[in-house]
Formats: sequence, C-alpha cells, structure tokens
Amino acid sequence: MTRILIIYTGGTIGMVNDPKTGTLIPFDFKQIQQNVPELKRLNYDLDVYSFDPILDSSNMTPEIWADIAQLIYDKYDEFDGFVILHGSDTMAFTASALSFMLENLGKPVVLTGSQLPIGEIRTDAKENLITALEIAATKTNGKAMIPEVCIYFDYQLFRGNRSIKYNAEKFEAFRSPNYPILAEAGVTLSFFKNYILPQPEKPLKVNLKFNPNIGVLKLYPGISPQAVKAITDSPVDAIILETFGSGNTTTADWFIECLQKAINKGKVIVDITQCQRGSVELGMYQTSKKLQQMGVVSGYDMTFEATTTKLMYLMGQGLEKSELVRLIEKPLRGELTV
Repeated sequence: MTRILIIYTGGTIGMVNDPKTGTLIPFDFKQIQQNVPELKRLNYDLDVYSFDPILDSSNMTPEIWADIAQLIYDKYDEFDGFVILHGSDTMAFTASALSFMLENLGKPVVLTGSQLPIGEIRTDAKENLITALEIAATKTNGKAMIPEVCIYFDYQLFRGNRSIKYNAEKFEAFRSPNYPILAEAGVTLSFFKNYILPQPEKPLKVNLKFNPNIGVLKLYPGISPQAVKAITDSPVDAIILETFGSGNTTTADWFIECLQKAINKGKVIVDITQCQRGSVELGMYQTSKKLQQMGVVSGYDMTFEATTTKLMYLMGQGLEKSELVRLIEKPLRGELTV
C-alpha cells in the first residue's frame, strides 16, 4: 500500500472561526479528517505529523524550514510521498526553501492549503488536499512521477521554486510566471513530463544551514539617497535589488556609488526584475551596463521567493564569494532559466 506522510503546519485549511473574537484560529488535524471523510476512501496508508503549536504561515522561519526538511529526511525511506499543509501567504517561500534543502530529492513533496477553511461550505480545501495526496502517490515505472518540491492549488501543480502567490481573494491563488505547470487536474490527472525534473542519481542529502542576513532594495522613481543607504550601508551579507524591466536602475552617480561601496565591502548584490514575468538581462540597456561592470549578479528569471531562499541557502554553506556568485547564476533545482 502506498504510504503518504501528511505534515500539518497550519494555515487557513485548518482554521475555524473563534466565536469570542470573530477571528480565524487553528485547530488540530483530527478535525480536518472529520471534515474530509473521503480520505478514508483513498487506498493509501496515511500518517500525520502535526506541528505543535500550529503555525500561522506569517510566522514561518528558516528554523521551521529546517525542522520540516529534517522530518522529511528522517522519514524518507518510510514513505512514498509527502504532503505539507501550509498557509498560502508564505507557501512559495517554504516550497523554494525546501527545494534547496532537499538535494537529490526523488519523491514528491507537495505543499497545499486553501483560501477558505475546510469547514466552510464552498471551501477549496477538500479538493486541494485529496488531489495533492493523489499526486504524491502517483508513480511511473515504480518511481515517483514528481521527484521535486511543488505546490498544488486550484487544479494546477507548480514547481515550488517557480511559484508566487498573486491573489489573496480567488481560489486561483498561485501562478508560475516563468515556467509551465507540471500537472493539471481535470477529469484525469495530466502530467507534463517534459517540464518535470528527472529522477536523481544520488541519494537524498539534507542541507539545514541558512544565513538569512539579507537586505531588499526595491527601486522606484524618485528614491532618495537616504533610502538606498539604509540598505547598502546596513550590516547585511547580501542585497536583493528589485529593478525595473530587464534589470535597469537609475544611473545617478550617487546611486552607483552606493552599490559600488557595498560590493567593495564584500556584499553580494543580486538583480531581479520587479516584473512578475520576464528575466534580467544585464547590459542590454545602458541603465544596467554599469551594474554588470561593477559585479552585480543576475538573478535571471528567479522569483523573489526563490532568490531569497537560494541566497540564504548558499550563504549558509560558507562558500567563497566567487563560488557563491557562480552558483547564484546557475540553476540548482530548476529555479531559473539562463
């Protein structure tokens, strides 16, 4: 019998309304099972690990990512797949982080949740949970169909480190702006094999050391030197530079000097676009040529979530700066297109 481990971290999928305060508060997984009797009809051996206390995903941290990754590593040989119930707000961050933590992953790790609590009449929670379990259980030629970390939401399966949450109100909460979906749930489950990572040749390795000492500088017309220096002069190890279009910034002397000073101090600066779709192409325009010349690193088409967690992961490995820069610009888990 196929064995699936459900890791329940919290999120809207496991919320109920508190009559005293009128706010949504978490409850335990046993109540989820009561609300989804269809789980008993699945021909799977389901086991459940619930976090204690249950978390609102806004409180997610690298330490909790490490706990999840370690749990999957410890239980890896016991189960055919893993389903993580998680709040949607930071789900793309967790999926991206786990993709880097779980090196040579050969089994599905499917994150899912819902926009409405599982007890609501029109909830999306039941379909998301049941189909996520089916995806985690699917095999081809005796091996997992999806050997990677992914997100299932509203009939679509996305690569985890290519995903963003783009809508807080619709059931269609996630998108993968720069990479095709991995599967679609209609009358049947349709997998798009050309876009799925291949099975690894080496055994699973877990990487738990993350360095979260990152600053974020999002550009806008009229940004002041004080606002820029608040980030570039701060004691961070890396800066994510959210630029215009294909990686463009102001060419004002004071701005270039701020970036150059930060780089001279050993800070790594990664350029990603503010656009949801598209890629950074340093040097395409004069407004990004200076960045390329001074050593700003291209994030290509990585999402903000993937860039953040990849930086944390790589900086946690204690690499030389040259190797760190090389790996940022290299696809490690299918997170970018060069």
